[in-house]
Amino acid sequence: MSLNRARILLMLLAALCMLSLSVACGSSEDEDEEDEANGPTATTATKYAPTGNEGVVTGTVNFSGDAPEVKRIAMDQDPVCASSNPSAVAEDAVIKDGKLQNVFVYVKDGKTTEGNRPISGLSFDSPGQTKVLDQKGCQYVPHVIGIQTGQKLSVTNSDPTAHNVNALGQSNPKFNQSQPPSAPPIEKTFAQAETLIPVKCNQHPWMKSYIGVLKHPFFAVSGEGGAFEIKGLPPGTYTLEAWHEKYKPQTIQVTVGSKESKTADFTFASSSAALELEGGSLKILPALDLPMLGRH
Repeated sequence: MSLNRARILLMLLAALCMLSLSVACGSSEDEDEEDEANGPTATTATKYAPTGNEGVVTGTVNFSGDAPEVKRIAMDQDPVCASSNPSAVAEDAVIKDGKLQNVFVYVKDGKTTEGNRPISGLSFDSPGQTKVLDQKGCQYVPHVIGIQTGQKLSVTNSDPTAHNVNALGQSNPKFNQSQPPSAPPIEKTFAQAETLIPVKCNQHPWMKSYIGVLKHPFFAVSGEGGAFEIKGLPPGTYTLEAWHEKYKPQTIQVTVGSKESKTADFTFASSSAALELEGGSLKILPALDLPMLGRH
């Protein structure tokens, strides 16, 4: 009887082993099929080599309707700020002569004429030039900055008072660092494209800035006259997006030929404001978490 029981136990163990092997193999096959369906785990982009046939897109960001009233910033909570920048104004909507400043204009998507390659399928060398975001007069300078993935960002403090640099990335790691006067620069790089990363100062709630991070170099920020310029575009058809912190994004499709210069103008309207105002300036904390600041 004991011998029969031993034989039965051995048979059961053998069956369990076979079942375990079958499940393991099936799981492996399923994973292989899933990998094949999803393609390679890492896509190798084609490195773009300039040909000399690149074009340029220039344009102006216009503003229609009644411009919001310019609002003064009260910096009384920090006497150093109040004395160093007594005429400070909010930069959430800088409009002069019907032109809108601080608009981030970039190639959102599109394909090149040669090879019909999507812009997302091309890789570009990171510039060796460091981008600088300064804190001067208790405001971020510039208010909006563009940078390429892998490019170095240097955050400096030119003020004789302490700041706290709080960057609220979603695709990129957040960082929140204090920076006393004369402290070394805070140096960062960003691995993922993200438009746009809001930056604030915990010690001075009126301070804010935005960092646009892209994998390619085709972006610009509109200046005082609303003008922008995007150079070095491979011939192709692209969607340009113009992003502003207060107004709804605008898009334009543009086709650039070999060595061609094209014009693409945007117009933002007072009726397209996406955020509510509080005391003449943006509600700092809610604005930092809105979906419109998502990544592309």
